Formats: sequence, C-alpha cells, structure tokens
Amino acid sequence: MEASPALSRIGLAGLAVMGQNLALNIAEKGFPISVYNRTTSKVDETVDRAHNEGNLPLFGQYNPRDFVLSIQRPRSVIILVKAGAPVDQTIAALSAHMEPGDAIIDGGNEWYENTERRIAEATGRGLLYLGMGVSGGEEGARHGPSLMPGGSHQAYTNVQDILHKVAAQVEDGPCVTYIGEGGSGNFVKMVHNGIEYGDMQLISEAYDVLKNVGGLSNEELGEIFAEWNKGELESFLIEITADIFKVRDDLADGFLVDKLLDKTGMKGTGKWTVQQAAELSVAAPTIAASLDCRYLSGLKEEREKAEEALKQAGFKEEIGSVTSGIDKKRLIDDVRQALYASKICSYAQGMNLLRAKSVEKGWGLNLGELARIWKGGCIIRAVFLDRIKNAYQRNQSLPNLIVDPDFAKEMVQRHAAWRRVVGLAVSAGISTPGMCASLSYFDTYRRGRLPANLVQAQRDLFGAHTYERVDRPGAFHTEWTKLAQKSGSSVGALN
Repeated sequence: MEASPALSRIGLAGLAVMGQNLALNIAEKGFPISVYNRTTSKVDETVDRAHNEGNLPLFGQYNPRDFVLSIQRPRSVIILVKAGAPVDQTIAALSAHMEPGDAIIDGGNEWYENTERRIAEATGRGLLYLGMGVSGGEEGARHGPSLMPGGSHQAYTNVQDILHKVAAQVEDGPCVTYIGEGGSGNFVKMVHNGIEYGDMQLISEAYDVLKNVGGLSNEELGEIFAEWNKGELESFLIEITADIFKVRDDLADGFLVDKLLDKTGMKGTGKWTVQQAAELSVAAPTIAASLDCRYLSGLKEEREKAEEALKQAGFKEEIGSVTSGIDKKRLIDDVRQALYASKICSYAQGMNLLRAKSVEKGWGLNLGELARIWKGGCIIRAVFLDRIKNAYQRNQSLPNLIVDPDFAKEMVQRHAAWRRVVGLAVSAGISTPGMCASLSYFDTYRRGRLPANLVQAQRDLFGAHTYERVDRPGAFHTEWTKLAQKSGSSVGALN
C-alpha cells in the first residue's frame, strides 16, 4: 500500500531481511505498520513485498519525521539495525520527532548494558524503552519468532496485543512474555544464543563420531537424524541437520556438506555468554567448549600443518583399530543417548547463568516461562523444553536441572551409553569437547567430595590463603613446608 489515510498502529525502522520480515508479519496479523530505512530502495522493496504477499497494510516512509508522525500515539517504534553505534544513530534520528510516552523497541542482538544505558537516556527524555531479543532467524521473523522483551513494562503493555499475535504459537500460548526490567530481554537472548552454540557443537560431535567411527554415509546420517527428530531429541536443529545431509552438490559430485570449509563464523553472543558466566562464577563448560571449538576451527591452515607435523613425528591414527568390528546399531543408539544427556547439562548451565544474573540484578526471571517461550519460533526450540518448563514449575528454586527427579532418572539411564561414546571417541582420537565437558560437569556436580581439598592446601602453602575443615568450624593456616621438613627428617631418623 502507498499512502496511509489513517495513522499506523506501530512503526519499524531498519529494513534488512529480518526487519522486512518482521514488518510483514505484523502487517499480516492485521496491524497497520509504517516502515522506514535510510536507504530508500529498501523501503520500496518492502512496500512491493507487502503488495505481493497479500496487499498488506504496510506503509513506506522516506524520512525520520514523516515516519514518526505517521504512527498513532503513544507511538511504538521497533528498530532492527546493527548493534552498537548504528542503534544510537537511529535512536537520535527518530527521537528528535518523538514525544513523552512514546516507546522505542530495539530488536537487535545488543549487549545488555548498552540497553540499560539507552533506557536511562530515553527516560531522561520521557520516552519508554524495550530491549527485545528476537530469535528464529529470517523465517521466524516472517512467520512467528520467539520474542524476549525487557525494560519498560508500560512499553510492553502498549504493544502486548501485537507481540502476542506476531510471536510463534505453541499449545500453552504465544512465545513471548515480559522478561523483566533493564537489559534482561537482551541478556536472556544472549544466553539463548550461548545454549545454541552448545547445541550445535554437540550435534557436530555426534556427526563426527557416527561418520568417522561408525563409517556412516550421508544418506544414513540423514535417515538417523530424521528418526531422532521423532523422539526425545525432536527439535529445530535436529530437523535441519537431517535436511543438510540430503542436499547434493550442484557444482560437483557428492553431497554439499562435504564441500563446506570447516571454519565456523560467529557474531559475539557466545563469547559474551562465557564472559558473563566467568564474571558470575557460574560453570558453563559445554558452552565454553563450543566457543573454543569455533576459535580452533578458524585455524584451518595451522591445523593442516599440525596434522602433517605430527604424522612426521610418528603419530598414528588409532581410528582403524577402534572401528573394526563396531556394532553400528548400538553406536547409533549410544550417540543418541550421549547427545541427549549432554544437552541437558548444556541447558542446565544456561539456566543457572540466567538465575545468577537475575539474583544479581533483581530481575525476578521466571525460568519455567523462559523455557516455555523457547518452545516455538526460536533456533533452540525443542520438545524437551516442555520438560524443562515443568521442572521449574514443580520447583522454582531447583538448583540444577540434573537433580530434577525426572531429569535425574534420565541421566542415570543414559550415563553408561554416554561414557561409551566419549571413551570410544578418545580411543579413536576424535575430539568431543562438548560431550566431554558435559560429562565432566555431570560427574563433578554429582560428587559430594572433590579433590579441591588439595588445591586449598596448595593455596594455603604458597599464599597463606587459609582453609576450612570438614570436622570443625573456623579458618585455619598451616606451616606446611616446615611441618613437611620436620616429618621428613623424623622419617629419615626412623630409617
């Protein structure tokens, strides 16, 4: 549609593919929307799409003033531009024409502290502000994403009816909820992405073991992942993995997946997640391992040289001796169980990070509700998120998913298969850092006594850091070296 006779209900600025798709989604749900982009050709492109995709109530505007004034008050403007300085520039251009009570909603992957700074700046001008995580990629934006809005509750209330219709729909409601104050929406989206890093890494390890230890073909892998997608592992990432194995190369013989360069890109949310875990003293080894693997994947030329150098030094691949006589059927089932158990640990780490940040900031995050809004629309959507939701509904102060009665049973049933897969991979020289990190996390968390007593003794010896005892209260310090020398000399005397 061209000119709008009446005012639009909402506006959206920033018309790259995500912005276009979200705007079309809003218009398709019956909400008249104004759109704006600095590059005017993007406005024309979006208006054309709205016309072609059902004559949708979407109206193009060509400068910030006209754009803002075309929206009914109190105005709500979504911005979808690159995180960082472009967001500040867009806010400056738009807010010059906005009035007290109007709201800005940033839908980008923004660092949560930038959102908190912008909330303070907006409040100073009488404007409302939301930082809203949007997950689901281009497809989700067009047909139903998972939305994570945090900041001004009033700003959320003003657009709640729109967000409820635009979000992905699951049996227990739309995949959107008011997350909390401040930058909580962006923080939750960041951790979602960290969990996504872990999931993708674990799936790639399952692929590596099945292909290189099990000797499975792409056709077999496609069938296995499609089968797994009918059970406990049913999820978007498993579904798309099955599809990837089916695609043949149109430029050469064979399958396309085998031609892809093994270097993984990243945008930074995984790194932020690991940094925040460290800041809050929350163990997140599976997510950290996935990040390390992305860094190592980037060293393609170094890895090729290392492979050659170690061969020349006499390194022999053990994979042949491990794979001979392997029971494929059992391996496939073991890998399925190992993948599931590893995923539980990865999600447990993400949820514990969210809880720790919520306590620090006073956000009051509802972990069960977060699991619910991730059930549809987003990249980590999975059937077992319903079970995570139920676990936190049963016990809001659940310290760890691993000790929820249902998940505890599942871990007990699967840990033998998990150990077989990790042991087999180690013997074959195939790295499974995500599965190993998850298994170590499980084994460390479930042990009532760890060798940390020795580390405390070392700290006390060289730094007089003191230690506590298991049998009496108080802080203690021991002159370890003197006592060791004394006991050493007395042992010598005895001899």
